[in-house]
Amino acid sequence: MLLRTICKGKIHRATVTEARLDYVGSITIDRALMDAADIRPYEMVQVTNVANATLWRTYAIPAEAGSGTICLNGPPARLFQPTDLVIILSLCEMTDEEYENTTSHIVHVDQSNRITRIESHKLNEL
Repeated sequence: MLLRTICKGKIHRATVTEARLDYVGSITIDRALMDAADIRPYEMVQVTNVANATLWRTYAIPAEAGSGTICLNGPPARLFQPTDLVIILSLCEMTDEEYENTTSHIVHVDQSNRITRIESHKLNEL
């Protein structure tokens, strides 16, 4: 069985609000953004820093909905700082059959990490 790695959700150009070195690990994301991008608690995500191209993979934990929180915890706190812009991708592996029934969501935000627009793409229609 062939599995393809697909982007099923994306938070585009969010602003890092905190970087906490003393935390065990993960990225804390405003729950409203997670829901809009179809990211579940403890799901693995890929975070890319727009300023320096640093790429980090970790798991997402929810912050209060509407808080605007994007906080890198643990080791990535040395690589991502408040005010940095990041792209957060939710990737999954799926079969061609699953691909036919999947919708990918791209969440655009403003400088305060409030949702400005959500693009939803039925993958089999692209």
